[in-house]
Amino acid sequence: MAYIYTSEDIKKITNRLKKSGHKLTPQRQAIVDIIISSVGKHLTVEEIYDKVKSRRPEIGLATVYRTIMLMHEEGLVTRLDLKDGTARYELTREDEHHTHHHLVCIRCSKVTEFMGDLLDPIEEEIGRKYNFKVLDHSLKFYGICNECAIEEDIKEEKIND
Repeated sequence: MAYIYTSEDIKKITNRLKKSGHKLTPQRQAIVDIIISSVGKHLTVEEIYDKVKSRRPEIGLATVYRTIMLMHEEGLVTRLDLKDGTARYELTREDEHHTHHHLVCIRCSKVTEFMGDLLDPIEEEIGRKYNFKVLDHSLKFYGICNECAIEEDIKEEKIND
């Protein structure tokens, strides 16, 4: 189930930037708006840039990059590193005890979120065994999404005909 951001959530994000001493310029606001409107899409900086450029053509890639890095430093966005070296970003959700988890297709790079904290028992065991307090974790499963599997089955059928 995708999280829906309310106007209250948007105010919290913009206020957090302001409180940390950063002006909310029209360019930054446009970038924040794109990220909020793209919840669940796990965009690269370049993809964010492409989307924001259609609204604010004067924005440069460096501005988008700096704003995303600032938002990451402030804990407003979470970075998702994939095996291909691509960094993707998504809004950090205050309502989550831990970062949600991801299914990553190795064919098309589609990222699907899944909720459910399957690692709680493992965290407890780590805490007991190693006297270590786990604050967060990230779990990624790599495989082939249904769309790519169907496409591959179709290709195999054509080869075998």
